[in-house]
Amino acid sequence: MSALTKAKGFKKSKSGTYLSMAATAFGALGVAKRLKQARAEKDTLVLIDATVSAAAIVTGLAILYRELKRLGDDDVLLG
Repeated sequence: MSALTKAKGFKKSKSGTYLSMAATAFGALGVAKRLKQARAEKDTLVLIDATVSAAAIVTGLAILYRELKRLGDDDVLLG
């Protein structure tokens, strides 16, 4: 298997999935900051926006977790 083929398969590997989960979780820090700021300023519109963003992050993490479980031992980079 060539290095280019392995690189293309990285996104569908366990390592790629973990990296995606970390990036998504890192995005949660920004959303948490926006939630805190919106509550302090009592800005309902920003609060709604941040809440929807938080729901999207939770959904994204759930999808990535499911993909991680689905990969199991069939890791692209290992085989």
